[in-house]
Order: sequence, then C-alpha cells, then structure tokens
Amino acid sequence: MCRLHRLAHRVVRAGPRRAQPGYAPLAAGMAALPHVDAYVEGHGLAAWSSRAQRCGEWWCPMREILPVLDRWYAAGEPFGLATVVAVSRSAPRGPGAAMAVGPDDEVVGSVSGGCVEGAVFELAKEVVETGRARLETFGYSDEDAFAVGLTCGGEITLLVRRVTAADDTAFGEVAAAVAGHRPVVVATVADGPAPRGAALVVRPDTVAGSLGASGLDAAVTADARGELAQGATGLRHYGPNGERREDDVAVFLQSFAPPPRMLVFGAIDFAAAVARIGAFLGYRVTVCDARPAFADPRRFPDGAEVVVDWPHRYLRGTETDGRTVMCVLTHDPKFDVPLLEVALRTPAAYIGVMGSRRTHEDRMARLRGTGLGEAELARLRSPIGLDIGARTPEEVAVSIAAEIVALRWGGTGSPLTDTAGAIHRPRPGAG
Repeated sequence: MCRLHRLAHRVVRAGPRRAQPGYAPLAAGMAALPHVDAYVEGHGLAAWSSRAQRCGEWWCPMREILPVLDRWYAAGEPFGLATVVAVSRSAPRGPGAAMAVGPDDEVVGSVSGGCVEGAVFELAKEVVETGRARLETFGYSDEDAFAVGLTCGGEITLLVRRVTAADDTAFGEVAAAVAGHRPVVVATVADGPAPRGAALVVRPDTVAGSLGASGLDAAVTADARGELAQGATGLRHYGPNGERREDDVAVFLQSFAPPPRMLVFGAIDFAAAVARIGAFLGYRVTVCDARPAFADPRRFPDGAEVVVDWPHRYLRGTETDGRTVMCVLTHDPKFDVPLLEVALRTPAAYIGVMGSRRTHEDRMARLRGTGLGEAELARLRSPIGLDIGARTPEEVAVSIAAEIVALRWGGTGSPLTDTAGAIHRPRPGAG
C-alpha cells in the first residue's frame, strides 16, 4: 500500500456494501485503510459517475474539475495545472485532459489514468513555486518497467503552468462560461519564442488576455473561433507574429463548447437506460413523450429533462446542431413518421430508430411518401444500435451508445482483435 500510494498519489477503494444503511466492516481497520484517499460506495458506472460529479475525483475530465479549480482561484490559492496538449500512439488520455495540484497537495483530474501522475504531481508543485511553465513529454521506458512512463507504449506531452488570480485574470471568466454552458476557447502558448503559459480567452464575440504579440493574438483568435464551431481541441503552429506559413510558436487551443444534446423520444423502459448512458457520455439529455403517464421525471436519472409534448412539435421548436444525437424509441407510426420527417432535415449527427426490420421497411415507405429523398433517408440508423446480442434495456443502451461513439470517431464496430493499425483514430475531418 505504501508503494502504491507513492506511485499513484491517489488511492480509491470501491466497496459496494458501503451503500447499505447500517453497514459496518467486521474489522475496525477496514473502516479506514492506510493510504486510502477516498471511498466509493459501489462498483457500477452509476456509482463512479455519481462520485465524480460530487467531488471531482481523478477520473474526471477537465470540464468536471473546473468547479474545484474555480474555488481555489476565487480563494486566491495558486495551483499547478497540467494539460495534455499532444499525444501519439496508444496514449491513454487525449488532448485537453488535465490534472491540477492545489493547496495542501490536493489533486484533481488525470492526464494518463495513473501512469505518470506521480511525476506530474511533483512537476506541478515545482511550477507553482517557480512560476515558470514547463513543457514535458512522457513515453514508454524500456530500461525499467517501473520507471515513470506509459506502459501502453504511447507518448503524451504536457503543458504545466501556474494559475493565480494575479497571473491569469481571465481564468475565472472561463470557469463561469463553462458552468453557464457558454462557448469559450482557451489558447495557451506551449512552446516557441513567445511567453510559455500565456493565455488568450476567445469567445464568439469577445477576447481577453494576450499571447505577447498583436499579430499572434489576431491569428489565434480567428482559428479559435473556427475550432469552437467544431468543438475541436489541439495544437496549432504560427510564426512569432501569427504568420501562417511558419511553425515557431506552438499554441494549444482548448474548446469548451456547451455539452452536446441527446434527444430521446419515447419514454419507455429502454429510454431510461439510454438516458443514463447518455449522461455518462457527457450529453445533455432530454426525454420527450406525448403521454404524461410515461413522461414521469421520477422514472429517469437526475439531470435529464423530461418533456410532455408531441415529439415532432417539440423538435420543430428545439435547436439542434452537428453534435446532436437522436434516439427514437417509440416504434409507433403516428409518432415516428411526423418526427422523422422533421429530424431528417436537421443537421443532427445521429438519428437512430428502434423497431424490427419489418417495421423499418414500413417506416421507410411512409417516409418516402412525405417527400423525403434517398440521401435524407440514408442518414437513418435503423434498427438502432450495433449487433452485440443485446436483450435487456441496459444492454440495448450500450449497443446504442457504441454505435454513436463509432459514428463520431469513424470506428468500425468490429472487435479490436480483428483489426490492425492505430486503436485511437483522429476525429474524422480533423486537420
């Protein structure tokens, strides 16, 4: 336990029985094991997700740890913020993943799922003391299996900088924008002949901060607004004054777009399971049904919006974009056809419909009768989900979620055992 704690700096014990009222361990020592920093009451996804939302533990993404960082910032407590700015091969976390070390050595976030967190902890403390931002790369170590490095064989590059109210006057505005679901991009100098760690905060209509040169600020602002429209995060390169054909200055653009929406139509048992997994994946979930007896908020997870309305009427008055996903679970023509006539003319990324193959053929014939073209009908994912042999509502929800993730990242849905090449693909269309 001593060695594990020294390597990890954060040890969490999952104990399913802790959720039972009146539970007491047989041995007194089990109530507070040495070096255990936190306890989780269960071992399922719901328990881990709930714990993450309550306290911002190490497995949370940057968006989840921002409330903790904002608290430190408002209290005037300096903290070290390590952000993944680049990855290669089988890196466990993508660009934008973050870890912070605050007062009393409190740690939130994760940059590698535990591989290099110990070294990053020490690095962040050093940066807080010196005030000098650092750019560090971690990869696999062949010489010593227990050396600091990524055992998966990948490589991550981290930008570690100190954040204080005096040094970074716009950080509080970023946290407020993210909490209010307002789009914002943080551009930070990672390397080159510009002040490392300098930050520029870009919104659709305003800019705060500077990267040290007006030309660089202008070029990065233009690119940041383009990245924000796509919800993209990554490194961009410029000349010292923003020249497009030079690559002396590396700038990390981190987008905080509002959470994408998941619209679930049909408040059946399957809808509750889909809503839970949608929230777990980071979607803002809305469940809509015209039947009040079904659209009961008590049947759905906390945080899910439940609307009583005809699905097609609700969708007509709802804003959607290229990240929106729709799951149509009603499998009833009087609901499905009017709804899909509207849905297939939106920019939604995913439109999946539940039903048998016979129901699908009948549905397609009815939709052709509404005037929808073949290109529009080709967007329909029906029957919904991937073929994993799902039976229960929870299994079907996993099947649907897997199809959404595969479509988002260009995955095949095949077992990784049967594929070759890179496991983690770049975002389709990303530069």
